[in-house]
Amino acid sequence: MRGAMSGIRVIELSQVLAAPFCGYQFALLGAEVIKVELPDAPDCARGRGPLPELNARGVGLNYQVQGGNKRSLALDIRTGQGRAALLRLIEGADVFLENYTTGTLEALGLGHEALSRINPRLVYCSMTGYGESGPKATTGAYDNTIQAASGIIAQSGGHKPGVSFVDYAAGYSAAFAISAALLQRERTGAGCHISASMLEVALSLMSPEAATKQLAPETAKHKEAGISTFDTAEGRLMLGAFKPSQYRKLGSCLSGLGHDVPLLSEIHDWPDAWTHGAELQAALQEIFLQRSAAEWQAILQAADVPAERLVSLEDAVAAPQLSARGYFAPSPADPSVTLPLAGFKMSQGGAALHSAPPGLGQDSRAVLAGAGLGEAEIDALFAEGIAK
Repeated sequence: MRGAMSGIRVIELSQVLAAPFCGYQFALLGAEVIKVELPDAPDCARGRGPLPELNARGVGLNYQVQGGNKRSLALDIRTGQGRAALLRLIEGADVFLENYTTGTLEALGLGHEALSRINPRLVYCSMTGYGESGPKATTGAYDNTIQAASGIIAQSGGHKPGVSFVDYAAGYSAAFAISAALLQRERTGAGCHISASMLEVALSLMSPEAATKQLAPETAKHKEAGISTFDTAEGRLMLGAFKPSQYRKLGSCLSGLGHDVPLLSEIHDWPDAWTHGAELQAALQEIFLQRSAAEWQAILQAADVPAERLVSLEDAVAAPQLSARGYFAPSPADPSVTLPLAGFKMSQGGAALHSAPPGLGQDSRAVLAGAGLGEAEIDALFAEGIAK
């Protein structure tokens, strides 16, 4: 079955995480995604991961989880011949995706204005840490530094969460913007330039908190017992009684087990939950210590009160729920390597993994030939080390 993005060609000049992950979304949905890397300085993610043998081959797991279904072109765009070859590709492209430091590609003659003159229908997406305007436009960034600059680490008690979720959220955000631009192009016939900012994505992930800090900066964050973690007789439990009605439902559930917490029945609005947060926290903690987290999870979920025990990542990835959904798919090159697909299912045209993450330059000759370069031109690029 053809993917929803079949017929779309994406030229991806990217490295590390956010932009490659963005390109991966299109590759999973059937687009032709051509990843362009420097022959002597490929994406550093190729050498990262827990398995040294894969790292040595340039297909480390950090690269593989965002490299499937793509084609690889190793081309030195710092040279005139390399740029000329890239421009041939641009002529037939729909999307140009890059995450170089602001100004780098403009200096090489590969900025939006230059490429749009060659292909007015091109959707050009620039992914940077801070966006392409403002005092920090040329400041380099990674997920961890954006977490620091955005206030995420401060909001997390001074500790950085152990995952690169800003990178991934930025990838999804950019993919959404590109998809919107492609839809817009169907109406207008013209491409556009997208400037994607990791900082702005990070703030978007904290929209209620960010809005509050502008309008009521002195407001303290309320402690809500219904959405807190609790120690139990074995393990920890995350409670999800978010709405006032769920507090009351929790009260009925606990009362049926012989644990009366009268205050739960009196929670009718948010101020009630905020006012009595500390008192409820103490009462619930004493009750939850009487059973294991697994027992409480089963009891509460049966009563339609959201709750989950805290599990390790090892347990999470082995959960039957993910298997039932087919979230992980075996790599076409090595079935022992399973790679994540998309976090959604479609009745038609959805995500599928049909080709393994390519080695550096694996498709260079085919891609260049497809762009119209003759065999002699391609041989010359290889002979001079411009292509690999």
